[in-house]
Amino acid sequence: MTGSPDSPLSLLPDPASKRIALRVSAPAERALRQGHPWIFDQAITTQSHAGAPGDLAVIFDNKRQFLAIGLYDPTSSIRVRILQHHQPAIINSAWFHAKLLAASQIRSSLLQQETNGYRLVHGENDGLPGMVIDRYAETLVLKIYSPGWVPHLKEFTSTLLQTVPCERVILRMSRSLIKQPEFLHGLEDGMTLAGQPAAGLILFRENGLTFECDPVHGQKTGFFLDQRENRARVERLSNERSVLNVFAYTGGFSVYAARGGAKQVVSVDLSAPALQAAIHNFSHNQHIPAVRSAHHEIIAEDAFDVLARLGSQKQWFDVVIIDPPMFARNQNQIAAGLSAYKKLTHLGLGVLRPGGTLVQASCSSRINAETFYDAVHRSAGESNRHLIEIERTSHAIDHPIGFDEGAYLKCLFATAS
Repeated sequence: MTGSPDSPLSLLPDPASKRIALRVSAPAERALRQGHPWIFDQAITTQSHAGAPGDLAVIFDNKRQFLAIGLYDPTSSIRVRILQHHQPAIINSAWFHAKLLAASQIRSSLLQQETNGYRLVHGENDGLPGMVIDRYAETLVLKIYSPGWVPHLKEFTSTLLQTVPCERVILRMSRSLIKQPEFLHGLEDGMTLAGQPAAGLILFRENGLTFECDPVHGQKTGFFLDQRENRARVERLSNERSVLNVFAYTGGFSVYAARGGAKQVVSVDLSAPALQAAIHNFSHNQHIPAVRSAHHEIIAEDAFDVLARLGSQKQWFDVVIIDPPMFARNQNQIAAGLSAYKKLTHLGLGVLRPGGTLVQASCSSRINAETFYDAVHRSAGESNRHLIEIERTSHAIDHPIGFDEGAYLKCLFATAS
Protein backbone atom coordinates (compact mmCIF):
# COMPACT_ATOMS: atom_id res chain seq x y z
CA MET A 1 0.00 0.00 0.00
CA THR A 2 2.91 2.36 0.73
CA GLY A 3 5.23 1.31 -2.06
CA SER A 4 3.33 2.52 -5.13
CA PRO A 5 5.21 5.02 -7.34
CA ASP A 6 2.52 7.68 -6.84
CA SER A 7 2.60 7.40 -3.05
CA PRO A 8 3.86 10.56 -1.31
CA LEU A 9 6.12 8.29 0.71
CA SER A 10 8.03 7.28 -2.43
CA LEU A 11 9.43 10.83 -2.68
CA LEU A 12 10.96 10.82 0.78
CA PRO A 13 14.71 10.49 1.30
CA ASP A 14 16.14 7.49 3.09
CA PRO A 15 17.64 8.11 6.53
CA ALA A 16 21.35 8.88 6.53
CA SER A 17 23.52 5.88 7.33
CA LYS A 18 26.13 7.92 9.19
CA ARG A 19 25.25 8.58 12.83
CA ILE A 20 26.08 11.69 14.80
CA ALA A 21 28.11 11.17 17.97
CA LEU A 22 27.26 13.52 20.84
CA ARG A 23 28.49 14.25 24.33
CA VAL A 24 26.27 16.22 26.69
CA SER A 25 26.52 18.10 29.97
CA ALA A 26 26.49 16.30 33.31
CA PRO A 27 22.89 17.37 34.14
CA ALA A 28 21.75 16.11 30.73
CA GLU A 29 23.55 12.81 31.34
CA ARG A 30 21.73 12.40 34.64
CA ALA A 31 18.39 13.16 32.98
CA LEU A 32 19.07 10.59 30.26
CA ARG A 33 19.92 7.92 32.82
CA GLN A 34 16.53 8.63 34.41
CA GLY A 35 14.80 8.15 31.06
CA HIS A 36 14.15 11.74 29.97
CA PRO A 37 13.21 11.82 26.26
CA TRP A 38 14.82 15.13 25.21
CA ILE A 39 18.28 16.60 24.70
CA PHE A 40 18.27 20.38 24.38
CA ASP A 41 20.70 22.21 22.12
CA GLN A 42 22.48 23.94 25.00
CA ALA A 43 23.20 20.61 26.69
CA ILE A 44 25.39 19.38 23.83
CA THR A 45 29.11 19.76 24.61
CA THR A 46 30.67 17.98 21.61
CA GLN A 47 29.29 16.83 18.26
CA SER A 48 31.02 14.72 15.61
CA HIS A 49 29.56 16.52 12.60
CA ALA A 50 26.65 18.68 11.47
CA GLY A 51 23.44 16.80 10.94
CA ALA A 52 20.14 17.01 9.07
CA PRO A 53 16.62 16.41 10.40
CA GLY A 54 16.10 12.70 10.95
CA ASP A 55 19.74 11.72 11.32
CA LEU A 56 20.26 9.31 14.19
CA ALA A 57 22.27 10.80 17.04
CA VAL A 58 24.09 8.59 19.54
CA ILE A 59 24.81 10.10 22.95
CA PHE A 60 27.81 8.83 24.92
CA ASP A 61 28.72 9.46 28.56
CA ASN A 62 32.04 10.81 29.81
CA LYS A 63 33.48 7.28 29.70
CA ARG A 64 32.43 6.91 26.06
CA GLN A 65 29.74 4.42 27.00
CA PHE A 66 26.38 4.39 25.19
CA LEU A 67 23.65 6.46 26.83
CA ALA A 68 20.90 6.85 24.23
CA ILE A 69 20.01 7.15 20.56
CA GLY A 70 17.46 9.49 19.05
CA LEU A 71 16.23 11.63 16.17
CA TYR A 72 18.34 14.71 15.48
CA ASP A 73 16.56 17.98 14.68
CA PRO A 74 18.76 21.06 14.05
CA THR A 75 15.64 23.24 13.67
CA SER A 76 14.49 22.83 17.28
CA SER A 77 15.82 23.65 20.72
CA ILE A 78 14.89 20.03 21.46
CA ARG A 79 17.90 18.91 19.46
CA VAL A 80 17.48 15.16 19.98
CA ARG A 81 14.27 13.24 20.69
CA ILE A 82 15.32 10.01 22.37
CA LEU A 83 14.13 6.71 20.91
CA GLN A 84 16.15 4.28 23.05
CA HIS A 85 17.86 4.59 26.43
CA HIS A 86 20.60 2.53 28.11
CA GLN A 87 21.02 -0.24 25.51
CA PRO A 88 22.12 0.27 21.87
CA ALA A 89 19.50 -0.51 19.24
CA ILE A 90 19.06 -0.62 15.49
CA ILE A 91 16.19 1.70 14.63
CA ASN A 92 14.34 -0.22 11.93
CA SER A 93 10.98 -1.84 11.18
CA ALA A 94 11.47 -4.46 13.91
CA TRP A 95 12.11 -1.73 16.48
CA PHE A 96 9.06 0.25 15.30
CA HIS A 97 6.94 -2.91 15.39
CA ALA A 98 7.87 -3.60 19.01
CA LYS A 99 6.95 -0.06 20.06
CA LEU A 100 3.63 -0.14 18.21
CA LEU A 101 2.76 -3.57 19.56
CA ALA A 102 3.46 -2.45 23.14
CA ALA A 103 1.29 0.64 22.66
CA SER A 104 -1.54 -1.45 21.21
CA GLN A 105 -1.46 -3.89 24.11
CA ILE A 106 -1.72 -1.09 26.68
CA ARG A 107 -4.97 0.03 25.02
CA SER A 108 -6.47 -3.37 24.27
CA SER A 109 -9.10 -3.08 27.02
CA LEU A 110 -10.71 -0.12 25.22
CA LEU A 111 -11.91 -2.41 22.46
CA GLN A 112 -14.09 -4.19 25.03
CA GLN A 113 -15.81 -0.88 25.88
CA GLU A 114 -17.51 -0.27 22.52
CA THR A 115 -14.69 2.15 21.74
CA ASN A 116 -12.77 2.34 18.48
CA GLY A 117 -11.72 5.97 18.79
CA TYR A 118 -8.62 6.41 20.97
CA ARG A 119 -4.99 7.50 20.99
CA LEU A 120 -2.82 4.64 19.79
CA VAL A 121 0.55 6.37 20.30
CA HIS A 122 1.08 9.20 22.78
CA GLY A 123 4.45 10.51 21.68
CA GLU A 124 7.33 10.45 24.13
CA ASN A 125 5.17 8.62 26.65
CA ASP A 126 5.01 5.59 24.32
CA GLY A 127 8.63 5.81 23.22
CA LEU A 128 7.91 7.54 19.90
CA PRO A 129 8.77 11.18 20.62
CA GLY A 130 7.36 13.95 18.48
CA MET A 131 4.54 11.78 17.11
CA VAL A 132 0.98 10.89 18.02
CA ILE A 133 -1.31 8.41 16.31
CA ASP A 134 -5.06 8.55 16.86
CA ARG A 135 -7.42 5.83 15.74
CA TYR A 136 -10.90 6.58 14.44
CA ALA A 137 -12.45 3.22 13.53
CA GLU A 138 -10.50 2.06 10.46
CA THR A 139 -8.66 5.36 9.98
CA LEU A 140 -5.32 6.15 11.61
CA VAL A 141 -4.24 9.78 11.90
CA LEU A 142 -0.48 10.15 12.30
CA LYS A 143 0.64 13.57 13.50
CA ILE A 144 4.29 14.60 13.60
CA TYR A 145 5.83 17.56 15.41
CA SER A 146 9.40 17.40 14.08
CA PRO A 147 11.03 17.13 10.64
CA GLY A 148 13.17 14.43 12.25
CA TRP A 149 10.43 11.92 11.45
CA VAL A 150 10.24 12.68 7.72
CA PRO A 151 13.07 10.38 6.50
CA HIS A 152 11.67 7.53 8.61
CA LEU A 153 8.02 7.81 7.57
CA LYS A 154 8.27 5.35 4.68
CA GLU A 155 9.52 2.50 6.88
CA PHE A 156 7.42 3.53 9.86
CA THR A 157 4.15 3.71 7.91
CA SER A 158 4.78 0.33 6.33
CA THR A 159 5.37 -1.15 9.78
CA LEU A 160 2.29 0.61 11.16
CA LEU A 161 0.06 -0.96 8.51
CA GLN A 162 1.44 -4.41 9.27
CA THR A 163 1.06 -3.99 13.03
CA VAL A 164 -2.29 -2.17 13.13
CA PRO A 165 -4.22 -3.02 9.95
CA CYS A 166 -6.50 -0.20 8.81
CA GLU A 167 -8.10 1.32 5.72
CA ARG A 168 -6.01 4.49 5.56
CA VAL A 169 -3.31 6.56 7.25
CA ILE A 170 -3.73 10.35 7.23
CA LEU A 171 -0.83 12.69 7.96
CA ARG A 172 -1.19 15.74 10.16
CA MET A 173 1.62 18.12 11.06
CA SER A 174 2.17 20.70 13.75
CA ARG A 175 1.87 24.35 12.80
CA SER A 176 5.61 24.88 13.20
CA LEU A 177 6.41 21.92 10.95
CA ILE A 178 4.07 23.13 8.20
CA LYS A 179 6.23 26.27 8.06
CA GLN A 180 9.32 24.20 7.16
CA PRO A 181 8.52 23.00 3.60
CA GLU A 182 12.22 22.61 2.77
CA PHE A 183 12.27 19.49 4.98
CA LEU A 184 8.91 18.01 3.94
CA HIS A 185 9.75 16.72 0.41
CA GLY A 186 6.22 17.35 -0.82
CA LEU A 187 4.36 16.18 2.27
CA GLU A 188 1.29 18.24 3.10
CA ASP A 189 -0.88 18.50 6.17
CA GLY A 190 -3.99 16.34 5.77
CA MET A 191 -2.71 14.17 2.93
CA THR A 192 -3.37 10.43 2.85
CA LEU A 193 -0.14 8.47 3.23
CA ALA A 194 -1.67 5.04 2.61
CA GLY A 195 -5.03 3.71 1.45
CA GLN A 196 -7.78 5.68 -0.23
CA PRO A 197 -8.66 9.19 0.98
CA ALA A 198 -11.76 9.29 3.15
CA ALA A 199 -14.94 10.07 1.20
CA GLY A 200 -16.18 12.37 3.96
CA LEU A 201 -16.30 12.62 7.72
CA ILE A 202 -15.25 9.62 9.80
CA LEU A 203 -17.69 7.97 12.22
CA PHE A 204 -16.31 6.17 15.26
CA ARG A 205 -17.54 4.77 18.56
CA GLU A 206 -16.72 5.89 22.07
CA ASN A 207 -18.29 4.04 25.00
CA GLY A 208 -21.16 3.01 22.73
CA LEU A 209 -21.84 6.51 21.41
CA THR A 210 -21.24 7.47 17.77
CA PHE A 211 -19.28 10.60 16.93
CA GLU A 212 -18.06 12.14 13.71
CA CYS A 213 -14.70 13.73 13.17
CA ASP A 214 -12.86 15.56 10.43
CA PRO A 215 -9.32 14.17 10.63
CA VAL A 216 -8.08 16.44 7.82
CA HIS A 217 -9.34 19.85 8.96
CA GLY A 218 -10.41 19.34 12.58
CA GLN A 219 -8.58 20.55 15.67
CA LYS A 220 -5.85 18.21 16.92
CA THR A 221 -6.55 15.10 14.82
CA GLY A 222 -10.29 15.71 14.60
CA PHE A 223 -11.59 15.07 18.12
CA PHE A 224 -10.52 15.55 21.74
CA LEU A 225 -10.00 11.90 22.64
CA ASP A 226 -8.28 12.67 25.94
CA GLN A 227 -11.54 13.63 27.70
CA ARG A 228 -13.30 10.28 27.12
CA GLU A 229 -13.31 9.21 30.77
CA ASN A 230 -14.34 12.65 32.02
CA ARG A 231 -17.22 12.64 29.55
CA ALA A 232 -18.35 9.33 31.04
CA ARG A 233 -18.20 10.88 34.51
CA VAL A 234 -20.40 13.77 33.35
CA GLU A 235 -22.92 11.25 32.02
CA ARG A 236 -23.28 9.75 35.50
CA LEU A 237 -23.93 13.22 36.98
CA SER A 238 -26.53 14.42 34.49
CA ASN A 239 -29.81 12.64 35.17
CA GLU A 240 -32.73 15.11 35.26
CA ARG A 241 -30.29 18.03 35.37
CA SER A 242 -29.65 21.10 33.23
CA VAL A 243 -26.12 21.11 31.76
CA LEU A 244 -24.07 23.97 30.34
CA ASN A 245 -21.09 22.85 28.25
CA VAL A 246 -18.66 25.74 27.65
CA PHE A 247 -15.96 25.43 24.96
CA ALA A 248 -18.10 22.55 23.72
CA TYR A 249 -16.31 22.09 20.36
CA THR A 250 -18.26 19.24 18.66
CA GLY A 251 -20.36 18.47 21.72
CA GLY A 252 -18.67 15.42 23.24
CA PHE A 253 -19.62 16.27 26.83
CA SER A 254 -23.07 17.35 25.65
CA VAL A 255 -23.96 14.02 24.03
CA TYR A 256 -22.80 12.10 27.09
CA ALA A 257 -24.89 14.38 29.34
CA ALA A 258 -27.91 13.74 27.15
CA ARG A 259 -27.46 9.97 27.33
CA GLY A 260 -27.16 10.38 31.09
CA GLY A 261 -30.69 11.80 31.22
CA ALA A 262 -30.05 15.55 31.20
CA LYS A 263 -33.29 17.43 30.62
CA GLN A 264 -31.54 20.44 29.06
CA VAL A 265 -28.11 20.74 27.42
CA VAL A 266 -26.61 24.01 26.18
CA SER A 267 -23.42 23.86 24.09
CA VAL A 268 -21.33 27.04 23.80
CA ASP A 269 -18.43 27.51 21.39
CA LEU A 270 -17.05 30.34 19.29
CA SER A 271 -16.94 28.05 16.23
CA ALA A 272 -20.26 27.72 14.42
CA PRO A 273 -18.96 24.79 12.30
CA ALA A 274 -17.93 22.93 15.46
CA LEU A 275 -21.40 23.40 16.91
CA GLN A 276 -22.94 22.19 13.66
CA ALA A 277 -20.91 19.03 14.16
CA ALA A 278 -22.31 18.87 17.71
CA ILE A 279 -25.81 18.85 16.21
CA HIS A 280 -24.70 16.04 13.91
CA ASN A 281 -23.34 14.08 16.86
CA PHE A 282 -26.73 14.30 18.55
CA SER A 283 -28.34 13.06 15.35
CA HIS A 284 -25.94 10.09 15.15
CA ASN A 285 -27.31 8.93 18.52
CA GLN A 286 -31.04 9.47 18.09
CA HIS A 287 -31.64 5.74 18.53
CA ILE A 288 -30.90 6.29 22.23
CA PRO A 289 -34.15 7.46 23.90
CA ALA A 290 -32.43 9.78 26.40
CA VAL A 291 -30.47 11.55 23.65
CA ARG A 292 -33.58 11.82 21.51
CA SER A 293 -35.60 13.41 24.29
CA ALA A 294 -32.95 15.86 25.57
CA HIS A 295 -33.44 19.52 24.70
CA HIS A 296 -30.18 20.67 23.08
CA GLU A 297 -29.39 24.32 22.36
CA ILE A 298 -26.26 25.77 20.76
CA ILE A 299 -24.75 29.24 21.23
CA ALA A 300 -21.98 30.23 18.80
CA GLU A 301 -20.32 33.06 20.71
CA ASP A 302 -17.30 33.81 22.88
CA ALA A 303 -17.53 31.72 26.05
CA PHE A 304 -16.58 34.57 28.39
CA ASP A 305 -19.27 36.80 26.91
CA VAL A 306 -21.92 34.08 27.07
CA LEU A 307 -21.18 33.22 30.69
CA ALA A 308 -21.30 36.89 31.68
CA ARG A 309 -24.63 37.40 29.88
CA LEU A 310 -26.25 34.26 31.29
CA GLY A 311 -25.13 35.31 34.76
CA SER A 312 -26.61 38.77 34.39
CA GLN A 313 -29.85 37.17 33.24
CA LYS A 314 -29.89 34.92 36.33
CA GLN A 315 -29.95 31.73 34.27
CA TRP A 316 -28.95 28.76 36.39
CA PHE A 317 -27.66 25.32 35.56
CA ASP A 318 -27.17 22.18 37.62
CA VAL A 319 -23.92 21.19 35.91
CA VAL A 320 -21.41 23.59 34.35
CA ILE A 321 -18.56 22.14 32.26
CA ILE A 322 -15.61 24.41 31.42
CA ASP A 323 -13.04 22.76 29.13
CA PRO A 324 -11.06 25.58 27.50
CA PRO A 325 -8.16 25.40 25.05
CA MET A 326 -4.56 25.69 26.20
CA PHE A 327 -4.03 29.07 27.86
CA ALA A 328 -0.30 28.80 28.62
CA ARG A 329 1.86 27.58 25.73
CA ASN A 330 5.09 28.86 27.28
CA GLN A 331 6.51 30.12 30.56
CA ASN A 332 5.61 33.72 29.79
CA GLN A 333 1.90 32.90 29.50
CA ILE A 334 1.46 31.17 32.86
CA ALA A 335 0.26 34.25 34.77
CA ALA A 336 -2.24 35.18 32.06
CA GLY A 337 -3.38 31.58 31.84
CA LEU A 338 -4.05 31.36 35.57
CA SER A 339 -5.96 34.64 35.40
CA ALA A 340 -8.13 33.23 32.60
CA TYR A 341 -8.87 30.05 34.58
CA LYS A 342 -9.83 32.11 37.63
CA LYS A 343 -12.12 34.33 35.54
CA LEU A 344 -13.80 31.26 34.06
CA THR A 345 -14.33 29.81 37.53
CA HIS A 346 -15.94 33.07 38.66
CA LEU A 347 -18.16 33.27 35.58
CA GLY A 348 -19.03 29.58 35.71
CA LEU A 349 -20.09 29.78 39.34
CA GLY A 350 -22.21 32.79 38.39
CA VAL A 351 -24.52 30.45 36.46
CA LEU A 352 -24.19 27.35 38.67
CA ARG A 353 -27.12 26.67 40.98
CA PRO A 354 -26.17 26.21 44.66
CA GLY A 355 -25.54 22.50 45.14
CA GLY A 356 -24.68 22.14 41.47
CA THR A 357 -21.59 20.52 40.01
CA LEU A 358 -18.65 22.40 38.51
CA VAL A 359 -16.48 20.46 36.04
CA GLN A 360 -13.42 22.51 35.12
CA ALA A 361 -10.43 21.24 33.12
CA SER A 362 -7.03 22.48 32.00
CA CYS A 363 -4.84 21.14 29.19
CA SER A 364 -1.97 23.57 29.84
CA SER A 365 1.11 21.51 30.67
CA ARG A 366 2.96 24.64 31.79
CA ILE A 367 0.51 25.00 34.69
CA ASN A 368 0.83 22.08 37.09
CA ALA A 369 -2.17 20.42 38.67
CA GLU A 370 -1.79 21.86 42.19
CA THR A 371 -1.43 25.39 40.86
CA PHE A 372 -4.52 24.96 38.70
CA TYR A 373 -6.67 23.52 41.50
CA ASP A 374 -5.51 26.22 43.89
CA ALA A 375 -6.47 28.94 41.37
CA VAL A 376 -9.96 27.44 40.97
CA HIS A 377 -10.51 27.26 44.74
CA ARG A 378 -9.21 30.80 45.30
CA SER A 379 -11.51 32.15 42.60
CA ALA A 380 -14.45 30.31 44.16
CA GLY A 381 -13.64 31.85 47.53
CA GLU A 382 -13.42 35.32 45.99
CA SER A 383 -16.87 34.63 44.47
CA ASN A 384 -18.25 33.73 47.92
CA ARG A 385 -18.77 30.12 46.85
CA HIS A 386 -17.33 27.06 48.52
CA LEU A 387 -16.26 24.03 46.48
CA ILE A 388 -16.53 20.54 47.91
CA GLU A 389 -14.36 18.32 45.76
CA ILE A 390 -15.85 15.16 44.30
CA GLU A 391 -12.84 14.05 42.31
CA ARG A 392 -9.63 15.17 40.63
CA THR A 393 -8.84 13.35 37.41
CA SER A 394 -5.83 13.10 35.14
CA HIS A 395 -4.83 11.09 32.07
CA ALA A 396 -6.72 8.14 30.63
CA ILE A 397 -5.09 4.84 29.72
CA ASP A 398 -4.48 5.89 26.10
CA HIS A 399 -2.72 9.11 27.19
CA PRO A 400 -0.05 7.71 29.55
CA ILE A 401 2.48 9.90 31.34
CA GLY A 402 6.09 8.81 30.92
CA PHE A 403 7.89 11.93 32.20
CA ASP A 404 7.00 15.06 34.16
CA GLU A 405 6.53 17.35 31.16
CA GLY A 406 4.22 14.77 29.62
CA ALA A 407 1.48 15.54 32.15
CA TYR A 408 -0.95 18.18 30.93
CA LEU A 409 -4.58 17.20 31.56
CA LYS A 410 -6.28 17.83 34.90
CA CYS A 411 -9.95 18.13 35.71
CA LEU A 412 -11.84 19.07 38.87
CA PHE A 413 -15.31 17.77 39.72
CA ALA A 414 -16.77 19.71 42.66
CA THR A 415 -20.07 20.62 44.27
CA ALA A 416 -20.54 24.36 44.81
CA SER A 417 -22.42 25.54 47.90
